[in-house]
Amino acid sequence: MYVESPTVIHVIPKGNVVSGVTSLGDDVFVMRQNSQQKIEVYDTTSTFTLQCLCHIVADMLDHYSFGLAACPHNNCLYASDWHNSIHRVDMSGSSAPKKWTVACWPVGLSVNGEHNLLVVSRDERKLQIFTTHGTLLQNIQLQADIEYPWHAVQLPTGKFLVSHSGSLHRVCLVGIDGAVVRSYGGQEGSQLTQMNEPRSIAVDREGRVLVADRDNDRLLVIHQSLSSAHEMSVCVDGGLKGPYRLWYDQSRRRLYIGEWEGGRVIFIDNMKDFSAARVNAE
Repeated sequence: MYVESPTVIHVIPKGNVVSGVTSLGDDVFVMRQNSQQKIEVYDTTSTFTLQCLCHIVADMLDHYSFGLAACPHNNCLYASDWHNSIHRVDMSGSSAPKKWTVACWPVGLSVNGEHNLLVVSRDERKLQIFTTHGTLLQNIQLQADIEYPWHAVQLPTGKFLVSHSGSLHRVCLVGIDGAVVRSYGGQEGSQLTQMNEPRSIAVDREGRVLVADRDNDRLLVIHQSLSSAHEMSVCVDGGLKGPYRLWYDQSRRRLYIGEWEGGRVIFIDNMKDFSAARVNAE
């Protein structure tokens, strides 16, 4: 039986660095770092061309943003303000934008299975979980050797996967007490057992962990046991250039990769899971 393989279907050309990418319905939102703090909106039902610039969130930001997430259940978009706040916009327009304070330098956002917002604080090394209206539910202090956390996702077990750099460059399974249960990686490097500035992570239904290994210009797929990994090669011109943000839309089997150095956004279709070792060009 023929099974469609993961394929690059579109590449948004080089621009300013991409610090956030997410989707809601047919719209893809791309946050770029520049003086105007733009959020670009693309319609995936057409030719993936730029539809508009979303100023609803961008105009509210006081500083740069290193986190963007959407919640279909609550029909809202979240953006982090790197100083110490989160902005929420109701995409239906039925309620006013909302802002609340979080721990210093929120750099990674994700939505958990209960439709709450998970925020990673780089400077205070915290994981914080908020309701969609900004009520703090959990405030977890990470253990000391997770020096610079960048992104986290919460698993159905309640534990967390956290990417971090510093003296160590790892992806860690972390308990609700902030302690590391097990990890993958160690000293920075380019071997398969190492990473160099891991950033965004995503998890498939089998528990495989996809990591944007930024300074190695690659994607790593780590086994759910965090005991082994393989590289996922993506066929784009010049190869990946500083992959930074990942967004995996499981319902559509689509993966989005936002680059730091390359400034591109890469759309991949037929991504049923993260078992593939190669993503072909269209």
